[in-house]
Amino acid sequence: MDKLIPDPPKSNRPLFDLTAAHPFGVLDANQRPIFNVPAGINAEDALVHASLLLKCSYDVAYELTENGHGQSGLVWSVLQMVEGARALVDAVLQGGTSSMGRPAKV
Repeated sequence: MDKLIPDPPKSNRPLFDLTAAHPFGVLDANQRPIFNVPAGINAEDALVHASLLLKCSYDVAYELTENGHGQSGLVWSVLQMVEGARALVDAVLQGGTSSMGRPAKV
């Protein structure tokens, strides 16, 4: 019996692609962004760096909570958001393979 739906074409594209330019953060006096993720960065490298930034953010917020600085409820909510964002990034990295065909490292 013939298949009614053909197989999708094979793709040679890696699981992780390149980044697009993405400005973020504060603007200078001429309303230009000071910070920018440049286009062409390997997406896997960008995700690894994002995960490290989220881990550092979590550690700082945790220290603030443990030492009694700031409003505990607000700091705990930041911890929850950072932890959730990092989990999503790490899940992408752990679930895929790198562009070189080996499991992505976190």
